[in-house]
Amino acid sequence: MRRNERTADFEEILRTALDCKAAGMWTACPGIVTAVNLGAQTVSVQPAIQGKQTAQDGIQTDVNMPLLVDVPIVWPRAGGFALTFPVAAGDECLVVFGSRCIDSWWQTGDVGPQAEQRMHDLSDGFAIFAPASQAKVLDDVSDENVQLRDEDGTTFLEITPDGEINITAVTEQILKSPKIKVQDNAGTTFLRLGYTAGTIDIISTSAVNLVSPSVVLGQIGGTITALCTIEQPFGIITSGGVNLTTHKHQETGSVTGSPQNA
Repeated sequence: MRRNERTADFEEILRTALDCKAAGMWTACPGIVTAVNLGAQTVSVQPAIQGKQTAQDGIQTDVNMPLLVDVPIVWPRAGGFALTFPVAAGDECLVVFGSRCIDSWWQTGDVGPQAEQRMHDLSDGFAIFAPASQAKVLDDVSDENVQLRDEDGTTFLEITPDGEINITAVTEQILKSPKIKVQDNAGTTFLRLGYTAGTIDIISTSAVNLVSPSVVLGQIGGTITALCTIEQPFGIITSGGVNLTTHKHQETGSVTGSPQNA
């Protein structure tokens, strides 16, 4: 019997060897977060793809892959800014595995030697948030606007193609700043809101139109001080139930006429 008849085909042997080598090489896989450490900005992740375990009798069984611990979170971050998310257990992510050991870099953030000579190992994953399975896809995703939103789509900030910025909130919008300026496209400030020593300042360089079916100023026992002329060409102005436009004064034996300009 010839030698090549006593052994398998060389190409098949080579193919099997390469498949075995590739089986131990990890590139990326989806995972499900099981625990979060926002202090260290890491997560524990259960790979969502099971592996095959072959018994001595050749029977294969699907088994969970080992839990990945201390996986660094990947957030968009550069130039002194970052976009963060309140990552929670149950969130989906994509784990990307480094081609070399990341331990030294992770501890120091600097260039350094490899702590171990491992390659494409399960120990060197990064958690990127988040691809979505069909069970967790977002509803009502805008096909026109960019949005920063909650998963329900009820609260969001969006930018439209025609240059609008819209903010939609379910409960309230809170702005925390000592000063707020509103400018036109030329950079001219025409409205400034400020807060100094318990006083709220509203300063405008142009006319302010306040149109409302009802406006309440001040509080019970408070004071409203006007440092300018107040004109009211339409409707009526009342104070303490007295019509300031048509009221009359009682004099001895008579009543004056309605108020008139001097």
